[in-house]
Order: sequence, then structure tokens, then C-alpha cells
Amino acid sequence: MKFAERLLSLAKEKGALLYGDFQLSSGVKSNYYFDGRLLTLEPEGAYLIAKCFIPAITESGAEAIAGPTLGADPIVASVAAISHMEGLSIPGLIVRKETKGHGGKRLIEGPLKKGMKVAVVDDTCTTGASLFHAVKEVEKEGCEVVKVLSVMDRMAGGSDECVRRGYDFYSILVADEAGNVKISG
Repeated sequence: MKFAERLLSLAKEKGALLYGDFQLSSGVKSNYYFDGRLLTLEPEGAYLIAKCFIPAITESGAEAIAGPTLGADPIVASVAAISHMEGLSIPGLIVRKETKGHGGKRLIEGPLKKGMKVAVVDDTCTTGASLFHAVKEVEKEGCEVVKVLSVMDRMAGGSDECVRRGYDFYSILVADEAGNVKISG
């Protein structure tokens, strides 16, 4: 829990929580915005997020972590790197919005193998649309999604929909409608 506590402090220090009028990628209007990249691209933030997620990933039996580009890219990379430093091996997978038009013409980048158990992650969960896109594409490749993760759950229906669809959902931080943030659990 100490990693989550420090992450919440760091979010406040770095100004990752902004108040005003915002339109989210989901199309939803909000009076606050969580700028996850101020944490996921910051060295201490990336480390803390990985330290929070690795136990959840290993407990779920996941063999890899995947997420939608761009929000999940730094999370996937930090989890892969920190897991290696801890003597584990959690490779990363990046799910594109659409199939790459050149080279290998892949939709999912990284060492994907059919039958893998995968944890899917994003920086924020509002409606869950980005997470559900990544889940769908990972499952289309013959993999099993065993955990769905987010740094911040806005408690706006996405996490409930994950659970309703039968996925085990975990978020480090949760926020209410007013943008009051606390540690999950």
C-alpha cells in the first residue's frame, strides 16, 4: 500500500489532477481531468505504478501485460522493465487503434503468443471503451484476459461494465464525480 500512497501524493505534487471544464476521450464532459501521463512518463511515477500492478498481475496468473496505445504504452513498458529487475518476466504488448499499414501489419505489437493469459491496462477508466478495444483484440488472438487494470478509475461505469462482463478489475486510484481521489480498496 505504501506505493499507492506515494503515487497519490505524487499525483498531487505533479498536478496530474486538473479542475475545470473538460471533454474526455469517451466524449463525456467532466469538471476534472486526470492527466495520467504526468505520472506514467515520470520516473518515480512509472516505478510506483509498476510496483502497484506487478502483484495483481502475478496473482492473476497473467503471462503478459497489454494495453491500448497511447495511454498504456509507458505503463506496459515500466511493468515489463521492473518485472525483469525483480526476477520475473512480464512481457509487454501494445494494442493499436488499427492495423499497421506496413511492416508486419500487426494490430498488437510485442511477443504475443496464442493461448497466453494477459492483463489489460490503461491509465484511466471512464466508460472502459479503450480497455474493451484492447480486451477484444487480445481475445481475437486466442488469448485469455485474466485481469483488467487502470491507474485511475473515474467510477463512471467502465469498471462496473468490466465486472459485469466477467473480468477481474483493479485500479490503484479511484475518483468520485467531484474529482476527489483516494486509494482503491
